[in-house]
Amino acid sequence: MPPRIPIPGQRPKKVQPPSASHVPVPIERQIDFCRVFVDGKRQPGNVRMAHALEVAERYDNAFVWLSLKEPSTEQMERIAEVFDVEDLVVDDVVDAHQRPKIERHDEQLFLVVRSVSYRDDEEVADAREIISTGEVQMIIGERFAITIRHNARLPDLTSKLEDEEDLAVLGPSAVAWAVSDYLVDNYLKVTDFLEDDVDELENEVFTPSHTINIDKIYMYKREILEMRHAIDPLAPALRNGLTHNKDFMRKALRTYFRDVQDNSTIVSDRLSSFDERLTSLLDASVAKITMQQNSDMRTISAVVGMAAVPTLIAGIYGMNFEHMPELGWRFGYPASLLVMLGAMGLMFWWFRKNHWL
Repeated sequence: MPPRIPIPGQRPKKVQPPSASHVPVPIERQIDFCRVFVDGKRQPGNVRMAHALEVAERYDNAFVWLSLKEPSTEQMERIAEVFDVEDLVVDDVVDAHQRPKIERHDEQLFLVVRSVSYRDDEEVADAREIISTGEVQMIIGERFAITIRHNARLPDLTSKLEDEEDLAVLGPSAVAWAVSDYLVDNYLKVTDFLEDDVDELENEVFTPSHTINIDKIYMYKREILEMRHAIDPLAPALRNGLTHNKDFMRKALRTYFRDVQDNSTIVSDRLSSFDERLTSLLDASVAKITMQQNSDMRTISAVVGMAAVPTLIAGIYGMNFEHMPELGWRFGYPASLLVMLGAMGLMFWWFRKNHWL
């Protein structure tokens, strides 16, 4: 090819090197593990994702469990090609801002369950870090279960599947139950911690002469509200999902999921109770602060009233009129001081009697 002749007045285009942000990241970096279960038992070692389904199809009762961490769009598209996942599901997985739900896509189920983690308020610098939420998505097919976690930690739940009376024999849906059950059980643990915190706040509010921190009460209300937004839709989603997908889950497995649904409802009820208690604490705190302010104003008013009498006497005799008999009296000065002190003592006694001081 002959060399290009530059056009006069036109700058030659510069060839930009490939950006580091567009360098494809190997999908293996986002894979936690890829395992094959045969007759409810995990096969030793991991298998390559591209050949996992081929290995599972060699057996009558086998499936693949692929665990991922925050895959990119390109990586998820590669996974969709291997496991025949729909484009809508791929978009939801990458977006990672989904409400708890169960959706049916032909012969696949797409489940979303939010994760919740708790940190003590004394261990964090920002109050918003007490409750943090993440997201775990699950794609369940006839021969595979794909779990994707976003800002969430999941332990190895393989032993949970094998220990629960060979639950893995029931197929890939058992993986969805194991993950959901773990996350909802963690909800219960978080609510136990929150209950201790709310009890501590109640003790602070109703302890006499204790400084009330209203900001802390607002902080916990906000954190509990965030947790409610994350988990309240789960129970209705499970209820509807179990009702409309009976052909996809065996009866024994639906019983396990109902237990998860019940625990999710219990957590929602407990959080609603905490929210109501915190609202009552806010009202009680405002009332207590108002009463304290009224008491302080009475004390200030009593002190000002006690100082008013000496000021009045000093003001009268400070006018220095010519015809004021007390000004020429030898004992006028000490007598005026005694009247001032006597009036202040009488007012002090009366204020103490009426609990103003």
